[in-house]
Amino acid sequence: MHPAALEPAAVAQAFLGACRLDVEAFKPGNVSVDSPGHGMEARDFIASAQASAPVISAPGLSVGGRILAAIEATRTVVSCNTNLGIVLLAAPVAHAALQPQPSASLRDRVRSVLAALTVEDAAQAYRAIVLASPGGLGSAQRHDVHDTPRVTLLEAMREAAGRDRIAHQYAFGFTDVFDVGLPAGRAALAAGRDARSAMTAIYLAFLTRFPDSHVARKFGEEAAQAAREEAARCLASMAGSPADAASKQLTALDHALKSRNFNPGTSADLAVASWFCMAVEDLLKTR
Repeated sequence: MHPAALEPAAVAQAFLGACRLDVEAFKPGNVSVDSPGHGMEARDFIASAQASAPVISAPGLSVGGRILAAIEATRTVVSCNTNLGIVLLAAPVAHAALQPQPSASLRDRVRSVLAALTVEDAAQAYRAIVLASPGGLGSAQRHDVHDTPRVTLLEAMREAAGRDRIAHQYAFGFTDVFDVGLPAGRAALAAGRDARSAMTAIYLAFLTRFPDSHVARKFGEEAAQAAREEAARCLASMAGSPADAASKQLTALDHALKSRNFNPGTSADLAVASWFCMAVEDLLKTR
C-alpha cells in the first residue's frame, strides 16, 4: 500500500476510538455512560461502533458503499438509529484516509472525495438513511431519500445543506469540522484537558454555535435556537468556575434538555467526526 494511505485497521481503530469517546464524554442532552436517555444507553452506541468500524474502513468500497454497509451492520446489533449521522460524516473521511494522496492534507483529501461522489453513492446513502429511519426525517420535494436519485450524493447534500448541518459538511468541504471542531479539540488538549473533557469541549463548541439539526427536525427551528442559547448561557457561566461547579452546571443543562426530550444528536455527530479527523490527521503525519 502507498505510504501516504492508512491501513484499514488503523482507520477502523480511529473510528472506533472516536465513537467510544462519544459516549465516555459527558455531553448535555445526549447519551453517555453517565447519562442515558431518549430510550438509548451507551452500550447501544458501542455495539453500533463495533459493528460498523470494520466495514466503514474496508478496502475497495465507495463512499456510498461504506455508508450502506455500516448501517446494515449496525442494524444487526441495534434496532434504533444510533449512528447514521456519524456514519454519513465518517465515510468520506475514512475513504480519504485510505487513498494514496502523498501531498494532500486530510482536508484536501476529503474535498477531493466529495467532488468525486456519484449518483450510485447517492442511491446507497438513500438506502442507508431509509434503513436507519432517523427521527423527524419527513420528506422533501426534491431529492427525497425514498425516491431514486438522479443527482450525485454531493448535489443531494447541497440541496439539504440549508436545513441539515451534516449535509452542510458535504456541501462546504467539512468546514465546521475543520474550522470549529478540530480547533476546539486541539485547544482543549493543549490546555492539558483529558480526552473526555476535550470531547465535551468539541460538543459544546457545536452546540453553542449552531441550532442543532436533529432538535430542529423534531421540534422546530425555534426550539433548536432556544437550546443553543441555553447551552451558550451555560458555557458562559462556566468560564472561570471550579471543576465541580462546572460539572454541576453541565448536569443541570443535561437535565433541562432531556426533560423536553431535546437530543442534540447532530452536535454529537459533528463532535465524533471532529475527533475522528484529529486521529486520522495524527496518523497521516506519522506516515
